[in-house]
Amino acid sequence: MLALTNVQVMYDRAIEAVRDVSLDVAPGQIVALLGSNGAGKSTLLKAISNVLYPEEGEILHGEISLGGDSLLVMPADEIVRKGIVHVPEGRRLFPLMTVEENLTMGGYLQSRGDVSAALDRVYKLFPRLKERRKYTAGYLSGGEQQMAAIGRAMLSKPKLLMLDEPSLGLAPQIIEQIFETIVSLNHEEGLSILLVEQNASLALRVASYAYIIENGRVVLDGEAKNIAGNDDVKEFYLGYSEGGDRKNFRDVKHYKRRKRWLS
Repeated sequence: MLALTNVQVMYDRAIEAVRDVSLDVAPGQIVALLGSNGAGKSTLLKAISNVLYPEEGEILHGEISLGGDSLLVMPADEIVRKGIVHVPEGRRLFPLMTVEENLTMGGYLQSRGDVSAALDRVYKLFPRLKERRKYTAGYLSGGEQQMAAIGRAMLSKPKLLMLDEPSLGLAPQIIEQIFETIVSLNHEEGLSILLVEQNASLALRVASYAYIIENGRVVLDGEAKNIAGNDDVKEFYLGYSEGGDRKNFRDVKHYKRRKRWLS
C-alpha cells in the first residue's frame, strides 16, 4: 500500500531531519512509528502528505508511493483524493467554527449526500460530538477536540489514516476511548493506520508492526509483539530500566541496526 524508500528530508537545505528512512504500511495494518521528540516522526508524516513547504522542508532523496503511484509529484489535495488523510499533532481545528462546521470541512471533496452520511457515521463513533455539534470548537476539551480532528479526517473517506500523537495531553480515560475507536476503525472497516505516538506501550498494544526512529533514522523494526518484548525497548521506551540513566540504541554495543536500505 504505502511505501517509503530511502527518504531523506532537509529543512532549509541545512538541517537533516530524516535520513534514508524506509518503511511500509500494508492494507488493513496498524503501523506504529515510535521515537523521542525531534526524532523525525512528524516530519515523515508531513513528507507523505506533501505539506513540508510551509516550514521550508524538502525531500531531497528517496521515493514515497501509494499502490505503486509516486506521491512526490502530487499536490496535497490530490494525495487526500488518493485516500491518505493526516490528523496533525495539536488537532488544528478552526476554533471559531462549530464542531459540525469543522467536521464538514473534511468532506470538501465529497458530495452533499456523502457528507451527510459520513456525519452520521462520525456521530456514531463519537456520540459526544453529536451532543456538542453546535458548540464553538475552541471551547471543547482536549479529548473532544481530538475526537473532532479524527472525525474531520473520516469525512474524507481515507484508505490510510495518519495520526500524529493522538494521546498528547489527554486524560487516561479519554486516551483509552480514542484508541478503542482507532482499533474499531481498523478491525471493523479495514482502515490502514500509520500511528505516531510517544506512548510506546499503548502504541505497541494496538499495532501489528512498529518502527523506532532515532535522530532521523530507523534503528529497529519488526512485529509489534516482538518489539514490545525486546529488552532494550523495554528499557529505553517502556520504563522497565533497572538503572536510572537514560540511554539510546547507539549506546548498546550488541545492537546492530538493520540497514534495509543497503539490502
